[in-house]
Amino acid sequence: MTTSLERKASSGRHKAPPGRARGIVGRLSWGLVDQAVTSAVSFVVGIFVARELGAAEFGGFSLAWVTYGVILNVSRGLATDPLTVRFSGVDRQVWRTAVAKSSGMSIMVGLVAGAFCAVVGLLLDGVVGAAFLGLAVVVPGLLLQDSWRFAFFASGQGGKALISDLTWAATLVPLLLLASMRPSVGLFVIAWGGSAAVAALVSGLQAHILPRPSRARMWFSQQRALGLRYLFENVSLSGAYQLRMYVLGAVAGVADVGTVRGAELLLGPFYMLLTGVGLFAVPEAARVLRRSPRHLPLLCLALGGAQAAAALAWGTLLIVALPGAWGRELLGEVWLPASALIVPATLAVMSTSFSTGASAGLRALGMAHLSLRSQLMASAIYLTATVTGAVVDGAHGSAWGAAIATFAGALIWWSSLRIGLKVQRTEVRTS
Repeated sequence: MTTSLERKASSGRHKAPPGRARGIVGRLSWGLVDQAVTSAVSFVVGIFVARELGAAEFGGFSLAWVTYGVILNVSRGLATDPLTVRFSGVDRQVWRTAVAKSSGMSIMVGLVAGAFCAVVGLLLDGVVGAAFLGLAVVVPGLLLQDSWRFAFFASGQGGKALISDLTWAATLVPLLLLASMRPSVGLFVIAWGGSAAVAALVSGLQAHILPRPSRARMWFSQQRALGLRYLFENVSLSGAYQLRMYVLGAVAGVADVGTVRGAELLLGPFYMLLTGVGLFAVPEAARVLRRSPRHLPLLCLALGGAQAAAALAWGTLLIVALPGAWGRELLGEVWLPASALIVPATLAVMSTSFSTGASAGLRALGMAHLSLRSQLMASAIYLTATVTGAVVDGAHGSAWGAAIATFAGALIWWSSLRIGLKVQRTEVRTS
């Protein structure tokens, strides 16, 4: 027999979904629009540098770019990933206190990483050394700007994240033009990161929160359980990609690094989509888990499937409809070799889309041990496949290695999510 309390709960479940659905769509829309701006910044920088400097120097720029990716993932693992898991949708004052600490952690990571990049830049010659010296100057500002974006999305303030990225884009254009008067890798890196620092300042003014680097140690202590696991998980992902690029440059030449990066630029809208959904996915998955755990795998599957379908459509459009003349206008001498990598790059993005959905579910569950294990396994397969491909057939072999490895990685992530959901249901029944 149904009690009156159960009838009320059932009635509430029937009434709530339309409003919740609108909220989900709204938060997803902010995430995608914001990431569209961020990806446009990355796309413009990549295209501008490729056209101005050519394949070899663009390869040097790309090595600094992927190094920044590793540093960014260190910052996210220690600072913003625990923030989005534990402080999404909480009381505003609790959020403000957490953001002051987490943004301070991002600054500290930037200062340590900047010192490391400066040493590497001084030890290396040529365009790669210049790129690392430029990165040493700007990496604290880049990390701080990224931390604000995640903080705003954790509190449902996607519009403020968008203002931050619009500021970045508006500041970037004049700085790139100024740097192009005397084109060099180092100046382009400084233009890119300097504009992010301006956007970080605007974000702080919007939030009315002062980052507290002095409380970074406290934040680390409080979030150690999640932070360390997410740190290793994130670094294994970006580290595998970075090692792939380093090995590719060593065995096939720096120009091949630029070729792979050029293919990624052609698929920019869907790297944008992956990251944009990532901004929204973990906070939203955490909300869904609190309301209705049985809907969590459906959300993860919908996220992954929608992204994969869109990536397939875009990759097909590039292959069938993009004129070669337009490609040459976009990428210059990088276009011809990069266009040969569109098929494997598209397949890799599709598989990664499904991994992103499953990863969001595991993080919402708070099962960092499962997500860490999944990422370590997927990264090991990725590194092995891409490096083997690079040795066999340069950029082309490495791209096909990535396509195969990301498919295997998607299977690993979904298997882990299935285990995590079983554990969660068991814990609920026994509690």
